[in-house]
Amino acid sequence: MSFSETFRDPALLNSRVLRRFASLLQTKDNAELESMAGEAEKLTRQNFGRTMRLFAPLYLSNECVNICKYCGFSRDNPILRVTLTVDQVETEARHLWEQGFRNVLLVAGEHPKFVSTDYLAQCVERLAKFIPALSLEVGPMETVDYVPSVRAGAEGLVVYQETYDRVAYAELHTAGPKKDFDWRLDCPERAYAAGFRRLGLGALFGLAPWEQEALNLAAHVDYLLRHCWKSSITVSLPRLRPAAGQFEPRFEFNDRALVQVILAMRHCFPQVGIVLSTRESAALRDRLVRLGVTMMSAGSHTEPGGYTGAGEESIHTTQRGKALPVIASEGEHLSATEQFAIADERSPAEVSARLRELGLEPVWKDWDAALAPV
Repeated sequence: MSFSETFRDPALLNSRVLRRFASLLQTKDNAELESMAGEAEKLTRQNFGRTMRLFAPLYLSNECVNICKYCGFSRDNPILRVTLTVDQVETEARHLWEQGFRNVLLVAGEHPKFVSTDYLAQCVERLAKFIPALSLEVGPMETVDYVPSVRAGAEGLVVYQETYDRVAYAELHTAGPKKDFDWRLDCPERAYAAGFRRLGLGALFGLAPWEQEALNLAAHVDYLLRHCWKSSITVSLPRLRPAAGQFEPRFEFNDRALVQVILAMRHCFPQVGIVLSTRESAALRDRLVRLGVTMMSAGSHTEPGGYTGAGEESIHTTQRGKALPVIASEGEHLSATEQFAIADERSPAEVSARLRELGLEPVWKDWDAALAPV
């Protein structure tokens, strides 16, 4: 039984671990929250040591066929778009390598014409020669379509359900293949069957009430730990950030609630990695790294070509599916539109130095193909 089938029967989600998770989301006073934090830090050190895994997102394309009301890449947004060539992707990746990154997440909007199975496999094959840990965050695919990228060297797949609220999901996704809630919900299982050794989950907080969103995300984590046990699991708790389209969060998810969800995740899933992106401010990230977070992005750009300006000559707009060229004024440098604005603008070196000040060891590389079973 897939998770989408399980998810339709609330009784099947009433496990002991989920009941405990729900209890940890109930209102806590400061003393109770402090106690939870102390235990979460202890569990994190027991399972991950004093380490922080660092990664960078590398955006391949901001073309997209979906209309998602909250996303900067949404098809109807009049933004500047580009899809990098494989050579340009390598240029961006070489820049990240020089900054120290050995763990890169390849991100793209969902547009099969531009971001095809072959294109992804070619990007992975090119980068795998010098980037040992490569993951994908792209539109959901069939298992067979993931296989070429896995064979080329991709070891991780990240897919956020965005919201686990079916009604809200239908309201927010009005056109494109992303409208299919269950197809997206079962994506991690198809990726597992393709051979990915890391699976990343998440919900975009602000689209539905946070308590129920967090509980449903925990249910998904619990399911994958039992059914996709050969892969390691990570979970992300991103909050909405300013983006093209000017979508405003529907529900509040404040700092205290974010802390409480991180702590609940660590208490209930002590061996699951927790990811914290540059969506959050530097000051908040510095406070959260002790509470259960095990993986962070740094120096991020959320637009294709954001690190080196690669692809500038091919930037265009899209109207009714047709690409229209954009002519830069004399002396003007065009750049593709970002998916969302980041909050922590520190360089990778600055983030690394700060982690050391906080008593943590930045980990740039924790995987190599030589470690894989023959």
